[in-house]
Amino acid sequence: MENFDLDGDDLEQMYQEVILDASKHPHGKESFTLDLTDESGASEAEATVRASHEYCTPGESHQFNPTCGDQVTVHVEVSEGEPRRIERLVWDGSGCSISQASLSMMVDLVSGKTVDEAMKLEETFQKLMRSRGSGLSDESEADSLGDAVVFQGVSKYPMRIKCALLGWVGLKDSIAKALVRD
Repeated sequence: MENFDLDGDDLEQMYQEVILDASKHPHGKESFTLDLTDESGASEAEATVRASHEYCTPGESHQFNPTCGDQVTVHVEVSEGEPRRIERLVWDGSGCSISQASLSMMVDLVSGKTVDEAMKLEETFQKLMRSRGSGLSDESEADSLGDAVVFQGVSKYPMRIKCALLGWVGLKDSIAKALVRD
């Protein structure tokens, strides 16, 4: 990744600003409220988002990080036709700026992608989080993550990695649930 002739402190400051901005203006965040017309008696904790695309299969996953209390519900709708494509990706949750920014950037990265492309991005993000601050050696992998490459700095802190990965784990699980429903 190119550092634009910035020293380590300047680069870290830029990364922090990108993460804070993404967490303050999250993409894909929706409030999942209980459908009051639902007579099933589901509690608010069991509320789900109904599929908005007729030819899509929905999947949903709730993730919780017990270390810090961050939590998210990720809702994905996958097209039924081949290639399977992510037609809708939304989430609701609360947590630190790292988890919220990661979710926002994840939505930008995978919306409209095929399931295979989304899973490749998830794998690349996982690899970045295992880099312990060194980043990705493959420039094309780093480029594929777009702004999410700023989480390279987060990968130095083991306690923060779970925050950055929370939404990605939810994405993978919700896609798996959507594919099983077929």
